[in-house]
Amino acid sequence: MPWLAVVHTPEEELAFYLNQVIPHSDVHVACCGQKIAGFIARQHNHVEHLYVSPSYWSRGIGSLLLASVQRDADILDLWTFQRNSGARRFYERHKFTATEFTDGSRNEEKEPDVRYVWQSPT
Repeated sequence: MPWLAVVHTPEEELAFYLNQVIPHSDVHVACCGQKIAGFIARQHNHVEHLYVSPSYWSRGIGSLLLASVQRDADILDLWTFQRNSGARRFYERHKFTATEFTDGSRNEEKEPDVRYVWQSPT
């Protein structure tokens, strides 16, 4: 997302994932051969992170990762940026519903965002 403000150094990002995300989340990783193609991190009913490397887009990896956390949940929520139209289409295809829009004042990037919620059909 070239339009997204950079608010942390690569070293800060690495420390955050090593010290916060991995130890405190249910993390699923998708690999293609020896390469990591993407990952999803969930804390309770909240999807904290879903990332697929651009070189692996449109191969169903994001769908598989999302399904891996939906199996164990009755409800999930997540946030994405309002102008991330690709992510919004992806979540809406997977039956997430936009429930809240903000002006971005509560996130580090100060970017307007949207909360999505998914409920299990069963």
